[in-house]
Amino acid sequence: MHSVSISASASASAIASGGARSKAAAGRRPGEIRFCGLRGDALACASLRASHAAAATRRAVLRAAASANGAAGSGDGFDYDLVIIGAGVGGHGAALHAVEEGLKTAIIEGDVVGGTCVNRGCVPSKALLAVSGRMRELHDEHHMKSLGLQVSSTGYDRQAVADHANNLASKIRSNLTNSMKAMGVDILTGFGKIVGKQKVRYGKVGFPEKEITAKNIIIATGSVPFVPKGIEIDGKTVFTSDHALKLESVPDWIAIVGSGYIGLEFSDVYTALGSEVTFVEALDQLMPGFDPEIAKLAQRVLINTRKIDYHTGVFASKITPAKDGKPVLIELIDAKTKEHKETLEVDAALIATGRAPFTSGLGLENRGFIPVDERMQVTDADGNVVPNLFCIGDANGKLMLAHAASAQGISVVEQISGRDHILNHLSIPAACFTHPEISMVGLTEPQAREKADNEGFEVSVVKTSFKANTKALAENEGDGIAKMIYRPDTGEILGVHILGLHAADLIHEASNAIALGTRLQELKLAVHAHPTLSEVLDELFKAAKVNSGVSHSVNEPVAA
Repeated sequence: MHSVSISASASASAIASGGARSKAAAGRRPGEIRFCGLRGDALACASLRASHAAAATRRAVLRAAASANGAAGSGDGFDYDLVIIGAGVGGHGAALHAVEEGLKTAIIEGDVVGGTCVNRGCVPSKALLAVSGRMRELHDEHHMKSLGLQVSSTGYDRQAVADHANNLASKIRSNLTNSMKAMGVDILTGFGKIVGKQKVRYGKVGFPEKEITAKNIIIATGSVPFVPKGIEIDGKTVFTSDHALKLESVPDWIAIVGSGYIGLEFSDVYTALGSEVTFVEALDQLMPGFDPEIAKLAQRVLINTRKIDYHTGVFASKITPAKDGKPVLIELIDAKTKEHKETLEVDAALIATGRAPFTSGLGLENRGFIPVDERMQVTDADGNVVPNLFCIGDANGKLMLAHAASAQGISVVEQISGRDHILNHLSIPAACFTHPEISMVGLTEPQAREKADNEGFEVSVVKTSFKANTKALAENEGDGIAKMIYRPDTGEILGVHILGLHAADLIHEASNAIALGTRLQELKLAVHAHPTLSEVLDELFKAAKVNSGVSHSVNEPVAA
């Protein structure tokens, strides 16, 4: 078996020009740098000013591309213009955009279409959280009475809840598969491996392997749960999120190792279904990745009011599954001194310590996160670009979110279609679907102040409470806060963080403003329907104090 050494170099322009340009894109300049989501009047994007006639022509080209894809080679001696290894959300987004651009496209999947997000992550977890939200509301007697409602009793069917999550995953998986088939993407079954320049071999164990060639290759193999040393997984009493989503049991007392997004969401599910939860966090505070002010309020709302206790500044050095009538044993040591602190005895333990890249077996020398540049081009140990090879999503470690993977995939397709494109990762939002939800985009306040100190500009912060929002009060959901960090000298938004009802939906106005380079001077004039939760953002924009005389013009955002 051959191995590909990540050592070759090539310029960004060479890779961009190497891709076939579709008829639909013929009017765009190959050298034009395009930032994801920028307005047409800001960067003169021809596609955003296309006439109705041009749009009709494009639709005809897409229909022709969908019917023709797979019927012939790429026209340059390759089997495909683009081969994608991994059919998760990132690979799916890249494949559909590639076919839209007239590229002959294949996607290789060794497991099931949808990857982690659809089958073992975002999708089934949201089904469980939908149940936990209903249960939490029905159990809150004070909340129900304040709305004039009476609920005599509540309960749940564990298997029916689990089936709801599984059925949702199956439905979305089917939707993704059908959408690719309808567009003409070739779905190839097996595990893909790069065996040479622009060559991929794929196949399943016990069956003959096949080899194909591609002008460009995208690695989109995703990630798997990270399990620290000393932790024994049995899938029943000590398990990862992969197992937890099956909801095979609801333990009376469960320890959750890690208080990030995954740990928080599962604490919401388990406590709503009646479990007691203990967090084990290695850092000195819970929710270390969140804006500190938001994390402090979230702890008060999401943890202190529930059957949750926690240990911070400790490692779970050893976890032994329950067996022979004995409980799960968790040995805790001090994170700094490594001295033994105590041993917990619980019914179950969920390991939510993050995720690791799934990049072994690809034929690359690298076995961890695959290094890439700002254009998602794979780089070698010396930082040189490897021609025609890209990596998106969790496998590159830039931003481990499903929608980030999709955005990166679309960005790559733009490049191989002849249009340089850089994705601004600071404009990509994130959300934690607890009750209430948490969302964020851009920099935290400490990050923004550090950047301001280094670059010599001023930072301002404005906040508003959900208690001031009519719609939130009508729902009797006034617990929540929104804060915005910005530059008063330019009106640039540096970060927005929200804790409150439907925070995950509200964040996109801010994330799009960052992506578009829209300044607060313009956002202050925007109109929001009343009464809606969107007025939470409206209050932030109007409360911002931008220095007088600052231009209203849109500036190009900086890629990050």
